[in-house]
Parts: sequence; structure tokens; C-alpha cells
Amino acid sequence: MNKVLVVEDDPNIIELINIHMVDLGCEVHKALNGKEGYELALNNTFDLIVLDLMLPEMDGISICQKLRALEVHTPILMLTAKSEEFDKVLGLESGADDYLTKPFGVREFIARVKAILRRQKRNEEQAKPVEKELSLGALLIHLEKRKVSLDGERVALTPKEFELLVVLAQNPGRSYDRDQLLSLVWGYDFSGYEHTVNSHINRLRAKIEPDISNPQYILTTWGVGYRFNDEL
Repeated sequence: MNKVLVVEDDPNIIELINIHMVDLGCEVHKALNGKEGYELALNNTFDLIVLDLMLPEMDGISICQKLRALEVHTPILMLTAKSEEFDKVLGLESGADDYLTKPFGVREFIARVKAILRRQKRNEEQAKPVEKELSLGALLIHLEKRKVSLDGERVALTPKEFELLVVLAQNPGRSYDRDQLLSLVWGYDFSGYEHTVNSHINRLRAKIEPDISNPQYILTTWGVGYRFNDEL
């Protein structure tokens, strides 16, 4: 049974989420404020955290940042009442795996949750990689520790940025279209969210490319998608 933590200050939304999580066979834990939610997330093991952005006592961005800084990699689905692109980017940059803007449809919410849980289960079932590190030019990827360094300096990546980088870096020269990357990294089995891939690629390039206008690691395959440079 999957354990899900819902951190939300609106009792009506909590109850709605609870109903559908229980229908999916999940064990649901609830917190009405950010501080309580943070403590629960830090001291317990969950398969998913559904986290509101605007919370009393501690906001969702701060919770994400603190958990990721402490190497807590539980998938986080962030809920936000704001529609500005800045807030969405900020949420993903802070370490959230995905986001939904309120008001959201129940079907879309369930689809996102299922995708995250499928991805989490697949990660747990996979054997640990034979290779512990990938060394590609000045870029070093430590697979088990989920750490990346460039020229010896640590690069801070969100969980999805790391997974996206690993998929590409483990198969240099292979071109992936956006739907393939959505399926491999996010677990989505439907199209329509290609912008998620594009935004993550852009942020990833900003963090690892010496010259973002002339990338040397993550290359664009025109008319297809993206590939990792196989000539390093």
C-alpha cells in the first residue's frame, strides 16, 4: 500500500484528495499547516507528498527546499492557486516533481498521481546500476548518491533534472523525443505536456552548460528532441 502525505490547509480539498487516494488503495496522512507537514515528511517514509504552495507556518517552497537539502527524495506534487509561470518554475526549481494549478480536474489529478507512483515503483524495482559513476568530459554523475559535479564543483539539481540527465547521459548519441522522455522520467503515458520536458531541459542546460547558446552536453536533434553528446 502506498503511503501519501497531503499537506493542505483547505479541509475541503484534503477531503477530496483523501477520497480519491483511498480509492487508489493509498494510506493517507494529513497535515493542515506547513510546519506539521514538514515534520511528518522528515520523520516518516512516504511514497508521495501532495503539497500546497501557500500554507500557514511554512510555505510549500520552503518545505521542498529543506527536504531536498536533507536528501529526502520523496516525490512531491505541488498544488498552487497561482497561475503565473514564475510560481510554477519556482516550485520545480525548489525540488517539486510536478505541479497542478487550482482548480484542477479530478481526472488530471489522478493521472498525475498514478504516473508519479508508477515511476517510483519502477525506480525501486530496478536493480542498482552496475556503474556507480558516469564521467563525461568535465561532468561527473554519481548514480547511487544522485550527485552531479562540473569541474569538481557540485551542481544542485532537482530530482527530475537529475533523472532526465541520467536518461540522456547513459545513452550518448541516442535521440529521444519529448513523449519518450515524459514516459521515462515522469511516467506519463499521454501527450500534451511536452512543455514540461522543454522547461526542464532549459534549466538543466543553464546549470551544466558552459555556454548555453552553444551546448556541449545536451544537444538538440532537430525535428526529434534531445540527445547527449557522444563525442566527449
